[in-house]
Amino acid sequence: MYTKPPVFGNSQFAPAQHKKRRKSREKTCRNEIGGIKYEYWNGRTSPKETEVWELFDKLIEILKANHRTIVFTEGEDARILDAASKLLKGGFLGIILVGPAEGIKAAAEKGGYDITGARIVDPATYEGMDEMVEKMVVLRKGKMTADECRANLAKSNYFGTMLVKMGEADCLLGGATYSTADTVRPALQLIKTKPGNTIVSSCFILTRGKDEEERIAMGDCAINIHPTEDNLVEIAQETAKCARAFGIDPKVAFLSFSTKGSAKDDTVTLMQNAVAKTKEAMPDTPVDGEMQFDAAVSPEVGQRKFPGSPVAGYANTFIFPDVNAGNIGYKIAARLGGFNAYGPILLGLNAPINDLSRGCNAEEVYKMAIITAALI
Repeated sequence: MYTKPPVFGNSQFAPAQHKKRRKSREKTCRNEIGGIKYEYWNGRTSPKETEVWELFDKLIEILKANHRTIVFTEGEDARILDAASKLLKGGFLGIILVGPAEGIKAAAEKGGYDITGARIVDPATYEGMDEMVEKMVVLRKGKMTADECRANLAKSNYFGTMLVKMGEADCLLGGATYSTADTVRPALQLIKTKPGNTIVSSCFILTRGKDEEERIAMGDCAINIHPTEDNLVEIAQETAKCARAFGIDPKVAFLSFSTKGSAKDDTVTLMQNAVAKTKEAMPDTPVDGEMQFDAAVSPEVGQRKFPGSPVAGYANTFIFPDVNAGNIGYKIAARLGGFNAYGPILLGLNAPINDLSRGCNAEEVYKMAIITAALI
């Protein structure tokens, strides 16, 4: 378990050190994960891909001990088929591919992907469609007619979500060819939020280092554009839970352009009030703010401004005031800080439903499938 808080001082981003770290990572070009060996995906030689996946080894052990099935809503996509073939070879996760059987098999053969063992389900020929329509009508509570439900279930995102709802799969991964909204909408309508939760939020887990020993969590970076105070409390709670699942002992910093009231603005008040409510909601978790990023990660700055704070200078779980800041923040960490970014991991739902970037590659699909299934 990783408990040491990351240090983000300027030395972490110095070009010379970054080059040294890259050179050390390039010494290894093979990995063994889930019982399979592979070289760089698509022949690329990225420093990030040379890391030993200690984090993913642990998640795979969870899946080996607890058999689960994931549904991919875009079964004909080459990236999905590539990842599915590797997951099937590892033997630790059941696979459902949604789409026409002939099209999926043809695409797999064309790409050289062995999907033996995968269950292929076509909405057009699914024998349980009538039962699924009836169930969806009940779930929508009069907001959709039977004909409207049937029309939506012809779409892979709704169909796959209902497979999870009806217990034929444990979790879902989609969005390689459609928007985040098209992943979240069916999930909200059919899977719904967990008891006590009022929103779906998201976080990114960012890792760095040879064994990905540096780990931080950031939320919400993808879903809630302008969260309220209460939304921010829920985002902090769910992000802290997700952080723990990845071996992070959360120290939660609410970020702002203001530190401890140094500036006046509605967004500053928003974060101040959210901090107060979160401390009440999570009395056993270190929470502090509002604070600027340097106060959150630099002990020298943080302890000068928040003497004695267990968070200031040592934060590893960051809560942003809105999705604009969050989305920019995690991408800066990934692009300039050399972090691997895993997510967005959707939080607050009754079952794990996660979204892929339309620009994702097979490696990212593989990793997100493991994360999605392990977080049940």
